[in-house]
Amino acid sequence: MAAYEWKLPDVGEGIHEAEIVKWHVAVGDTVEPDQPIVEIQTDKATVDIPSPVAGRVEKILAEEGQLVTVGTVVIVFDAIRGVKAPESAPDREPQVSTEPAPSPAGPDGHIPTRRALATPAVRKLARELGVDMQQVQGSGERGRVLAEDIRRFKEAPGPEPSPAPSARRVSSAEALRVPLRGTRRAIAEHMVRSKFTAPHVSTMDEVDVSALVALRQEMKAAAEASSVKLTYLPFIIKAVVASLKRYPYLNASLDDAAQEIVLKPYYHIGLAVDDPDGLVVPVVKDADQKSLIELAREIQDLTGRAHQHTLSREDMSGSTFTITNYGSFGGMFATPVINYPEVGIFGAGRIQKRAVVLEDDSIVVRPVMTVSLTFDHRVVDGGTAGRFTNQVMRYLNRPAELFLEMN
Repeated sequence: MAAYEWKLPDVGEGIHEAEIVKWHVAVGDTVEPDQPIVEIQTDKATVDIPSPVAGRVEKILAEEGQLVTVGTVVIVFDAIRGVKAPESAPDREPQVSTEPAPSPAGPDGHIPTRRALATPAVRKLARELGVDMQQVQGSGERGRVLAEDIRRFKEAPGPEPSPAPSARRVSSAEALRVPLRGTRRAIAEHMVRSKFTAPHVSTMDEVDVSALVALRQEMKAAAEASSVKLTYLPFIIKAVVASLKRYPYLNASLDDAAQEIVLKPYYHIGLAVDDPDGLVVPVVKDADQKSLIELAREIQDLTGRAHQHTLSREDMSGSTFTITNYGSFGGMFATPVINYPEVGIFGAGRIQKRAVVLEDDSIVVRPVMTVSLTFDHRVVDGGTAGRFTNQVMRYLNRPAELFLEMN
């Protein structure tokens, strides 16, 4: 018989704290090794953490919604057996649990209700909508609760559920205050660091993409035959990477401590993905070595897992330059914030038909894409930024030239 104090583990990637999203156990519960005991959210992912021991929960020392520093004791077990070594190596990723926790009998012999099957993203949606997961009938495989099940339950007539416990209403005007936590807090800190570290300058332009539109249309059927959706993004990535090879100071970072500009010999392209829970930036590694179909397939995979909240730390680290496609939700121009410590971010606006004046002064209607580049003026000057943008635009205007650059 012994007490075991369990501390919030180091999950690597420089993460020093995490938010306690939900406890899967309560004081008095009996747990087994590897049984999910708590769901935590870092600035990288939401994960279930398993119990390292078997025994009875004696104390829970951190509340749901609380930010906890790595190394802090958050739960104490009694009657311990089979203590496992802490898994705190930076290269060990905590596994996202989508399976139900075991249902051992408690001290009074009561068998608790089986925990609903659902991914962390669906559980988060349920909390935000104030829906009790245990009351929802899952329509997925083996009764798994899906996002549409949560929304259907929410919209069904019946008693109004309570708001998510992390939010609170104040004043007679019923203003809702939502704590700045998890992904949203990490985004806020990252944006502030970028804006206050790197002097941002943006340049904007527009480019006739008639040939690109025609080429994509010609290739769509072949891509669909391979079960791949071919968007404009793979072409944009190819155009950006080919231009980065010509202007290497945009595929770089600034080491402030050493006062050195670090030119990267590889091309890992970050993709800004919009999500209701906050912006995430998965990374296409070695983009220069991949075909258009390979890029399209990887983009499809990364964006899908981004929306399902199942990206790993590895999926979101190591980018050397970032692309944001704000045209996908209707934007024309923007001044994107640099994904620090990179020195540039390219933005692609929506494609729309515009009147274009040709060299012979004739006016024709052509599909036109708006573009922007935000750059760190400590590393890149306006001339270099302009020439880089013009090169990207040339490739988008004459996509056939990209084949000359492909490996």
